[in-house]
Amino acid sequence: MVEQFISIELKKGLAMTKHEAVLGRFFEDYVVGDIYQHPFGRTISQADNTWFTLLTCNTNQNHFNAEFAKSNPITAGRVIVNSGLTVAMVLGISVIDMSQNAVSNLGWTDIKLTHPLYEGDTLYAESICTDARESASRPNVGIISMKTRGLNQDGEEIMSYKRTVMIAKRSSGIGQNYFPQAKSGEITA
Repeated sequence: MVEQFISIELKKGLAMTKHEAVLGRFFEDYVVGDIYQHPFGRTISQADNTWFTLLTCNTNQNHFNAEFAKSNPITAGRVIVNSGLTVAMVLGISVIDMSQNAVSNLGWTDIKLTHPLYEGDTLYAESICTDARESASRPNVGIISMKTRGLNQDGEEIMSYKRTVMIAKRSSGIGQNYFPQAKSGEITA
């Protein structure tokens, strides 16, 4: 990732670096075959699982009723995390590296749920860039494809999917120059 900065001359003749408010990568930053281990892990709480399940009108009690879940032979009686939440969380964890500056999601394929995720587990994610190409119709964006997988705290692969996004080029200005100019001037020490 290329960091944007501005060198500022201070009154005492000392220079400092101002790091502009820019997050994520732009199309030019992706290299096919590069692997991104996303920096954030997320522990899934009972509240996360229950709220998401009920918010999405999912009535399967395996996601919110501990007594009911005791009869599930797949989960050994444990409350299992709603798979929709698992997919959404892995996606969210990957955004900082793979789509912070996306202008559009183009699709997901091959979603596989390979191991249960339980309340109290911590979810991590990593992605590999599988394709990067210029957009034929939009000169300020490119299209990247990736495979992403979610891992629990023990390194078990919980799920995976393939995803394609339309992502801004640095020259587009998207995701840049949004930080407000302080009316009182530059911050000083």
